[in-house]
Amino acid sequence: MADDSLFEFLHMEIVSHIFNEQQSSKGELDNKDRAACISLLEAMGFRVGQGLIERLTRDTPSFKDELDIMKFICKDFWTKVFRRQVDNLRTNHQGTYVLQDNKFSLLTQFSSGKQYLDQAPKYLAFSCGVVRGALSNLGLESVVTAEVSIMPSCKFQVVIQKL
Repeated sequence: MADDSLFEFLHMEIVSHIFNEQQSSKGELDNKDRAACISLLEAMGFRVGQGLIERLTRDTPSFKDELDIMKFICKDFWTKVFRRQVDNLRTNHQGTYVLQDNKFSLLTQFSSGKQYLDQAPKYLAFSCGVVRGALSNLGLESVVTAEVSIMPSCKFQVVIQKL
């Protein structure tokens, strides 16, 4: 339980630090600066996701298909990273998956409701990167986006890039 709090606090501080660094060097942040900060957080998450999935799949037999990989991400990977399984996984069977987490751990410290919705993207960028990095190491290039309509519920959309 203490580990969860430490990770959540560290995550909040990393996000805060990156945005404050950018703001102190430029003054007021415009959309381009915010995008650069979110991109940096996503890149950090990507590297973390690559490392985590490497450790978690070391003793796992190879996956038979894309859906099998996504099920592993939703059950085992999500449990190790966020301490609970994804609440819902949906797919159109054409490379698009929606993972819904109704109590996303990195958003639970915020007020429930719509008060902080404008702040949500910067706190989800790292997580999007973690998922994208994990999928990349499993051989699936993807685009991962997150959407929040009411806190702390979150939907991650994963679009697998066909090569």
